[in-house]
Parts: sequence; C-alpha cells; structure tokens
Amino acid sequence: MSVLFRYVFKEVMTYVALVMSLLMVLTGLYLFLTQMNELGIGRYGVFEALVVVACRLPQQAFTVLPIAALMGALLALGNLARGGELVVMRVSGASVFRLAGWVASTGVLLALITWCIGDYVAPPADQFANQYKSVAQTNQLGGSAEGLMWAKDGNMFVSVYKQQDINNLNGLNVVRFDDERQLQSVGRAVAATLDHAQGWQLHNYAETKFETDRVVATHMPALALKTNLSAEFMGSARVEPSSLAGHTLLKYAQYLEANHLKADEYLTAFWIRVARTCSIIFIVMLALPFSFGSMRSTGMGTRIVIGISVGAVFFLLAKLFVNARFAYALDPLVIAWGPTVTLALVTAIALLRVR
Repeated sequence: MSVLFRYVFKEVMTYVALVMSLLMVLTGLYLFLTQMNELGIGRYGVFEALVVVACRLPQQAFTVLPIAALMGALLALGNLARGGELVVMRVSGASVFRLAGWVASTGVLLALITWCIGDYVAPPADQFANQYKSVAQTNQLGGSAEGLMWAKDGNMFVSVYKQQDINNLNGLNVVRFDDERQLQSVGRAVAATLDHAQGWQLHNYAETKFETDRVVATHMPALALKTNLSAEFMGSARVEPSSLAGHTLLKYAQYLEANHLKADEYLTAFWIRVARTCSIIFIVMLALPFSFGSMRSTGMGTRIVIGISVGAVFFLLAKLFVNARFAYALDPLVIAWGPTVTLALVTAIALLRVR
C-alpha cells in the first residue's frame, strides 16, 4: 500500500466524515422539530423525543450517506487539485485510472459501512424508536402498528390485527383450507405468544370447523399453532419494504415465491438496496473528473452545489425507474440496477475524457 494511496484515502474519508457529521446534525435538528407537536402526549417529553430522534438517525444516515460520499469526495479531491497535489501525483506516474482506483477503495469501505448500517443498525433502532414512542405516549407497546395483515402458509391463512412486539400478537385469525380449496375451519385467538421451543401459542382460541354434515364450534384456553411463520416474518409483513433489512427482504420474497404469491415489491426493494449501496463506489469516483481542468480552481460552495445536483439527479432517476415499474411492469433487476449502471457509464466516460 503506497504512501500516496494512504494519503488520498485519508483525505477522502476525512471530508466524507465531516460532511456526514454536518448532515446528521441538521437531520437530527429537523427530526426533533417534527416531534415538537407531540410533546406532552402521555409521558412523551423532551428526553423521550431525543431518544426517538437518536434511534432514527441510523436510518437517515443510511439514506444520506451516498450524497455525503459525493460531497466529501468533491471537497477532498478539490483541495488536492487546488494545491497541485493531484498534478504532482500524475507527474510521478499515477494515471487517472490509478487515482480512480484509490478513490474507489474509499467507496468500497463506505459501501460496506452503508450496508452494515442499513442491515444491522437502522432497522432494529427504528423499531425500538417506534415502540419507545408508543409506550411513552399511550403506555401500550406497538400501539401504532394497528391494521389487518394477512399471511399464507400452505393451506392456512393467518391474519393479525396488531403486533405488540416481535413475540406477541393481538387479534389473530386462522383460516384453513384443504387441498381442494374447500373451507375447513375458521378460528380466532385473542392473543398469541411466541414460544421458541414450541412455536406460536394461541390464547383464548375459539374455532368453528366445517365438516361434511355439520358445523362444530370449540373453545380452548390455549393451543399450539403449527406454522412456518416466524416472528421476524410477522414483523416484516407490517413494515414498509424500504425500512426492512436486506436479508429480511430476501427471506420474505423467498417465502412469497414459495407460496406462489407476488414477490416483485420485495425483490425490487432488495435489489434497490444492493444497487444503491454499490453505487457509492461510482459516486466517489465521479468526483475525480471534477477535480481536473476548469473545475480545479472552483471554490467549496460550487463543489457542494455540484454534489447536491448530481445526487439529486441520481435519486430522481432511481425514483423514475421505481415508478416505471407500475406502468411498464419492468423486471426488478432493471429497476434496481438501471440508475447504478447509468451512473457507472457516466463515471467511465467522464474519466476517459480527463487529460
């Protein structure tokens, strides 16, 4: 690992960290202001609002990190260009594509950081924020997660009215069919609890069975429900796909396909997450062409405007591809990778034009 590589790597990462810190401060302030109207509801005060904002910042960091990467790379490489350091590096034998490789290495690290935040930090933190806020305002866990949700497991359909937390459900209906799609039974439990050894335990369960010549009604204080529906799945079925972790999206899509249900929405969300993370590598490389030629002497303000503009165009293009899915029934891979491939082509052409 050369001295020049370490120097470029350190400069880019330092400026990305500075830009990211500034964006997180502004985002945190904005999130806190949005909580002001809810202060005083139940036990929800300033301290509780600060906890909620802090837990929601990882999701915001996952969203803005690509823009921060571009702006940080523009500022870092711009300073190196204005000081003549990039020119010295080229004269010493470092080609444009070698410089691009050095910059791309920072993009790889930033992409890994983004994936870790989006998959392992942001989803549980965001879920905790929602639950913490619900308890503070209503003294009920998961009070904001109401609304009927249906899931299919073979010939059995399960609906849930409210999920209190990852292991507790309220208002659960169970509908069973036979292989010929004839209705066998309809049941309802007041609540369900996940026992990791025995599966879902239904409480206060009432069931009506439809036999050949009669209808039989039964009531049981408790019943073990045999199903492949996990606690993680029941939670993911109630959340917007964009807020789920990548591995959860993939598992849910595979579950839907196994039950012959449409999984395009979740596959699209999964591949968008992967492509968006990989796009950071090309985003930081795109900053390099702006550091040569007439852009070499531009100030910090101009570079920030350029970074915001390029980032806005990229995200608008991504949004356009997502909306095109409904109009043209595009393949999830095309929707997800279209903007990233376009960005990669633009970056390659810009680097080839550098003299």
